Formats: sequence, structure tokens, C-alpha cells
Amino acid sequence: MTNTARPSRGLRTGARRAALQALYQWQISGHDTDNTAAMFLDQWDFPALDEDYFRELAREVPRCVARLEDQLTPVIDRPVRQVDPVERAILWIGVYELVFRSDVPWRVVVNESVELAKSFGAEQSYKYVNGILDKVARTVRDT
Repeated sequence: MTNTARPSRGLRTGARRAALQALYQWQISGHDTDNTAAMFLDQWDFPALDEDYFRELAREVPRCVARLEDQLTPVIDRPVRQVDPVERAILWIGVYELVFRSDVPWRVVVNESVELAKSFGAEQSYKYVNGILDKVARTVRDT
């Protein structure tokens, strides 16, 4: 029998938090995503972090932005580019996980995104993130 260790929830939470910061920096600076991800791992000390998951989010989300925004456009109340960069990065991460990471339950994706919005977003942004990702989840997952 094979023992396949699943990453700790806390480690994935750390990966999402770090990816959010890397994606924010990428939006503001326009630097290459591979360099941004490498810089975050080299320069910042994230004690509880699933590095592989962080790398995936930090590198793949920017490569899929058009597809992610295609999922957001029908359920959002404004052009995605008008959403605050922090909330936009949170939404990208959430939609990425809903579309490409079927191993992560949709409720976990929404909850983790809401927690990111509570920690990093504007005061009431978590409600906005929750509503949008719930709508996306209904279109891409069996909810």
C-alpha cells in the first residue's frame, strides 16, 4: 500500500498568500512571472508554504489570465481590469483552482479566497469575492 502524503492545509494556505503577493507585484511591476516567483522564494521567508503549489499558482495564473477572465466576465459587475489589483489577484487564484484544480473542493477554494480577501483586501471585499466565486463555481463545478 502506498502512502501518498497530502499537503497540509496550512501549507497550501501559505502558498496562496504568497502567490497573492507575487501576483500583485506582477500586476504592478510587469516583471516576468518566473522571476517574480523565484524572487519571492529567495528573498522572503514564508515559514509554512507548499513551494510547489506556490510555484504553480505564481507561474500558471498569469499564463491563464485570459481564460480566467473569460470565466469572470459573465458574473462580475464591471470589467475585470477595473477590479482592485488585490481582489483581482484573489479572483484569479480562486478561478484557477476552480477550473484547473479539481482535487481542491470548491468550498475550500471559495473559503480560502474569502480569507485572503479578509486579510489583504478592502474592508468588505470578502463579500464581493465570495459572491463572484460562488457563481463561477456553479458554472465550472458540480455544486
